Amino acid sequence: MNPTYLHLLLNHFPITGTLIGFGILSYGLFSKSQQVKLLGIFIIVITALIAVPVFLTGEPAEESVEDIAGISKSIIETHEEAAELAFWLMEVTGLIALISVFFHYRKSGYMKHSVVATLLFSAVTFGAMARTGYLGGQIRHSEIRSNTTVIQNQQNENGEEDDDDD
Repeated sequence: MNPTYLHLLLNHFPITGTLIGFGILSYGLFSKSQQVKLLGIFIIVITALIAVPVFLTGEPAEESVEDIAGISKSIIETHEEAAELAFWLMEVTGLIALISVFFHYRKSGYMKHSVVATLLFSAVTFGAMARTGYLGGQIRHSEIRSNTTVIQNQQNENGEEDDDDD
């Protein structure tokens, strides 16, 4: 199993795991169920752990596709920048979720605050992960590229300068 295959195999988990964890955690807060909240927190922690190999296999995956005809290096770069932000948001969210578990077992009054913080961070993280996945999908799936992306890539491939570098 090479890093590209591993990257493609695991890259959906941080997106869906964050959304599922967010949903379960929301329900746990709404229903005031400690077990449901802990399940949502557990899913978020596991998702943060799975994000590590996804992130670490991103660079080798890039190297394996960057020279294939029709692959845009600017799309790869945009995906890579989005992935870095999403990864660090995911890791912070996972850390806050772990702190929530610590507060739960310590029977601390801070648990409610940390659970709410986990919920808020997971919402932001899901948005960042979904954007990263969308941009990653554009690398090989031209059918999801917007017209703007196609025009920018054609300009880049024709040797014209990108205005984004100003």
